[in-house]
Amino acid sequence: MDSPKIRRALISVSNKLGIVDFAQGLVKAGIEIYSTGGTRRHLEQAGVPVIDVAEYTQFPEMMDGRVKTLHPKIFAGILCRHNNESDLASIKEHAIETFEMIVVNLYPFAATIARPNVLLHEAIEQIDIGGPSLIRAAAKNSDFVTIVCSPEQYSSVLDEVEAEGTTTTGTRRNLMAQAFQHTANYDKTISEYFSGQTEGETFPTAMQLVLNRKDSLRYGENSHQKAALYSGADCRDANLINARQLNGKQLSYNNLLDLDAALSMVRCFDKPACAVIKHSNPCGAAIADTLVGACEKGFAGDPLSAFGSVIGINRPLDAEVAEFLSAGDFFIEAIVAPDFTSEAQNILTTKPKWKKNVRLLKVGELGPAKPAWEYRFLLGGMLVQDADSQPDDETQWKVATKTQPSEAVMNELKFGWAMVRFIKSNAICLSKNQALVGVGAGQMSRVDSVEISIKKAAARASGSVLASDAFFPFADSIEVAAEAGVSGIIQPGGSVRDQEVIEACDKYGIPMVLTGTRHFRH
Repeated sequence: MDSPKIRRALISVSNKLGIVDFAQGLVKAGIEIYSTGGTRRHLEQAGVPVIDVAEYTQFPEMMDGRVKTLHPKIFAGILCRHNNESDLASIKEHAIETFEMIVVNLYPFAATIARPNVLLHEAIEQIDIGGPSLIRAAAKNSDFVTIVCSPEQYSSVLDEVEAEGTTTTGTRRNLMAQAFQHTANYDKTISEYFSGQTEGETFPTAMQLVLNRKDSLRYGENSHQKAALYSGADCRDANLINARQLNGKQLSYNNLLDLDAALSMVRCFDKPACAVIKHSNPCGAAIADTLVGACEKGFAGDPLSAFGSVIGINRPLDAEVAEFLSAGDFFIEAIVAPDFTSEAQNILTTKPKWKKNVRLLKVGELGPAKPAWEYRFLLGGMLVQDADSQPDDETQWKVATKTQPSEAVMNELKFGWAMVRFIKSNAICLSKNQALVGVGAGQMSRVDSVEISIKKAAARASGSVLASDAFFPFADSIEVAAEAGVSGIIQPGGSVRDQEVIEACDKYGIPMVLTGTRHFRH
C-alpha cells in the first residue's frame, strides 16, 4: 500500500535537543502531538499544542513515571496494520487512535554510569522500559509507522513530512534499522555495566557489539583489501574516532592504527611527551620539560626509521614545535595532539615539503585512559581482555642484584618500563635521558631483540638502561647488554633461570629491577 499520511505523533524524549522545532514543524504539517511527563511540559511551555497521553488513555502516570505509555491504547495504535481489516476493526471497536510516528530517545543510562561514584539505584532508575518498547513496536510496524530516535534524524524526516505529509518506505526501513541498533546498544551498555556488579563475574555470558559505520576507507592494510571505520557509542576518552581533522587527505587504515598507538603512548605521561610511530611500534619517544624538547629527543631516537612516521604529543602543538617539525629532514604522515594553535597550524600547512598532505588530528584534552576491554577477532569468535592500561605498582618492584641503582638510573628504568609495554613482543628498549635510543620489536628470540636495540642505539647504548617486556629465559641477553655498556636493566622476572640472570648482572655490576608484571603485546 501507499505510505499512510502521518496524522498523529507520540513524542517522549529524554534528550530534548531540537525537539521543539521538530514538533512545531509537525504541527504546521497538520499532525497531532501526543506526549508524556517532562516532554509534554517542555513542549507546552514552548507553545506547542499537546494531547496528554494520560488523558487519552484515561490511565494516570504512576510510580514516579515508571509507567506512562505502557497501555493497549498506545501499543495497539502503533502496531495496527493499516491494510489489515481485522486490525482496523479492533481499533475501531475499542476507540483507539493510530500513531503513524513515534519520536523517542532513551534515558541517559550511559551518561549516568559514567559519573564518578554513581550509586547502584541511580543506575537502575535510568533503565528505560517504556522507551525501548515504543521504539521496537514502531520499528516492527515500519510499513506504516515512522520511528525517530535521534535528534540527528529530525531535519531529513521533517523535510519529507512537509513535502508529502508522510515519509517514504525507504526512509522508514532505514529508520527501523537505526532504531534496532539504538536499542541493542542501549541493552549492551546495561548488560556490561551490571556484569561488573555481579560478584565473581567480570565478563558477561553473552556479548553484543554495536558499532556504527563512520567512514569507508580507501583500502585496508594493502590496496587490494577493502576497509571501513566503525565507531562505538561508549568511549568518552579523547580518541581518533571523535577527532577533528584539521588538514590533509583521508586517513588510511594504517594511519589510524599508528595514530592510536601514538596517542596511547603519550597519554600515560604527565610531562610533555612525544611518540614517533612506525608500524605500530615507537621508533622514537621521549619526555622533557618542554614539548619541543620532547620532540627533539623523540626524533633523535631513530631518524632513519622516522621517515614516513606518525607522531603523537600530549600538549597543544605550538609554533615552536611546528617550526622544529617543519625544519627537520623527515617526512611526517600525520600528527595527533590535543589541539593546534592557529600559528602552528599555519606553519605545518605552508612550510614543510609534506605540507599539503599532512593529517592534523585534534582530539581534545588528554587524560589517562580509563579501564577498558580490548577485543581481538579470531575465525569463529573473539578474545576479550582488560586493556593493559593500568599503572604499575612500584611497591612490588625489587632490586634483585647486589648492585643498587642510583636515583638517576632508577628514574631511567621507570621511563623504559613505561615505554616497553607499547612495543611488540618480544620487546626490548634502550633509553637514555628519558628518550628511546634503541628498540628491538617483534622478534621470536629475546636475544635478537636485544641485539637489534643495541644496533639501533649504536654508541648511545653505552650508559643506557634496558627494559624487557618479559623475563629473560637465558643469561645470553645480559652478556650482550653488558658488552654494549648498559647501565641498568628492568624486567618482570619469573624465569626458572632467574638466578643465572641475576648472577650475570652481578658479574658485570649491572643493577637489575624485577617488577613481577610482564607487558606482552602480541
